[in-house]
Amino acid sequence: MDLTLPLDYAAIERILPHRYPFLLVDRIIELEVDKRIVGIKNVSLNERYLSHPTNGGSPVLPPTILTEAVAQVGAILVLAKPENRQRLPFFAGIERVRYRRPVHPGDVVVIEATVVRMRSRMGLLKGVARVNGQPVIDGTMTFALGPVAPNPLSSPATSTPPSPSRD
Repeated sequence: MDLTLPLDYAAIERILPHRYPFLLVDRIIELEVDKRIVGIKNVSLNERYLSHPTNGGSPVLPPTILTEAVAQVGAILVLAKPENRQRLPFFAGIERVRYRRPVHPGDVVVIEATVVRMRSRMGLLKGVARVNGQPVIDGTMTFALGPVAPNPLSSPATSTPPSPSRD
């Protein structure tokens, strides 16, 4: 797998199992395997999951979606290691997550994830997302690595069982 930076949307699709509309990372601009990663999320007015306030205010990106974007950037960091490329990352937990300010359409979110601890099947990442240099979310995320489940559509055809006889 080619990890030449920057990684565009198509390259990210080859790494993560997520697809539109739930692939939340647009570009990876920095990557130090086993250390840190920096990704970009461009927030558009066309995002399906924007919260539209009832008081007529500007739409905002829900904090849960922002948390998932940070987790996806972290997952790319984990899957960048050759021995993890055939594994499936699971979001196992979050701690000390703080939402600092709202994110609106037109914002460019710069997401950084740094390895705190990495083992063969578990890890801990520190994540922070910024808009215009100001933090909008930060926290610690735990992940687990599992085997990739076989795709039932790509498995060889199975034989059909014999039909019961009608004697």
